[in-house]
Amino acid sequence: MVSRPVKTASPPVAAGDTRRATLRSRLRVLLGGLTTILACAALLAGSALASHHVSSFIGSFSAVTSVGSTVPGNGDQNPYGIVTVPHSVGSLVRGDLLISNFNNAENLQGTGSTLVEVTPGGKLSLFAEINPATLPGACPGGVGLTTALVTLPHGFVVVGSLPTANGMASTAQAGCLIVLDSRGHVVETISGPPINGPWDMTAVGHGANTTLFVTNVLNGTVAAEGATTDGGTVVRVMLHTRGHHPPAVTSEEVIATGFPERTDPAALVVGPTGVGLSSDGVLYVADTQGDRIAAIPDALDRSTPLGGAGNTVAEAGHLNNPLGLTLAPNGDILTANAGDGNIVETTPGGDELAAVDTGAGGGGLFGLTVPESPAGVYFVDDADNTLGLLH
Repeated sequence: MVSRPVKTASPPVAAGDTRRATLRSRLRVLLGGLTTILACAALLAGSALASHHVSSFIGSFSAVTSVGSTVPGNGDQNPYGIVTVPHSVGSLVRGDLLISNFNNAENLQGTGSTLVEVTPGGKLSLFAEINPATLPGACPGGVGLTTALVTLPHGFVVVGSLPTANGMASTAQAGCLIVLDSRGHVVETISGPPINGPWDMTAVGHGANTTLFVTNVLNGTVAAEGATTDGGTVVRVMLHTRGHHPPAVTSEEVIATGFPERTDPAALVVGPTGVGLSSDGVLYVADTQGDRIAAIPDALDRSTPLGGAGNTVAEAGHLNNPLGLTLAPNGDILTANAGDGNIVETTPGGDELAAVDTGAGGGGLFGLTVPESPAGVYFVDDADNTLGLLH
């Protein structure tokens, strides 16, 4: 007798069970497909993010060229502000670099009175020499041109003034914003609270309207006699330009407070400096004393000031007392280190991608700007009073 394995008979399958099994099978297929899609999407997103984090605007630059001197005929020194001229009008030529000088020929801080225009080839011309005695409006303390420098529609130029009587912080006064036409003639001043020691500035235009974002460093600084205070502010100034008439101020509002600031024998004042507005309305601020980059969200529409010196984007690392600030074409934040002469690139998420040595050394860098072409970063080197190009 041959034994055979016993087969267990399957129970009969009902029609409803068949339909449920088919549905379960289809559901498994759909879920499997969805899982694959999500996995692919996550992979692509991760790849894009990783690509952004490793893609640096300045990382491929390896050369620094000295373009030319920034010293005009009257001997002014210490170039601070810099902006690329966007359009040719009056004495302004598209692509040239407009630069402000903070010191006079005796190298006294807060006494510089000139704006110079330098071509990409290094040819220098005087755009304006501002006489504090003939200003058309108030500017408490006189003239000492700072890093705050922007252009407006119709060739108007706005530059900040934080003046001293003798180059010493103890004599610093509130100053003002000075508006010039395209020929370098002063047409008006913007002064009074909340403008108090305008140190740096950026601008964004909307047709005939321009919004200025101004950092201020004299709110209690002089009275503190070298101690650090938290009075630094960012002020939003709205301007309307009608034809070739001087811009009219339509509103002024403090949008951020609490930035640390102090007087300093070498730098006169240390406090919130460079500012740059992103395409999504976030204003980035170089917090020099705090050794960080701060963010102010909703900068164009904010109706109440953000306290606590803004939201921290990045702190320390490659940052070494950041001063000048601008945005790269890829949306990253470029800052100029006062501490070591490096230009640092930081993503909006806080990743520091690159630090490139300009050779300016500690105390040499201040303002910087990205031109339309060639690819690179222009910067002022106040250690030797020159315009440089990292490329």
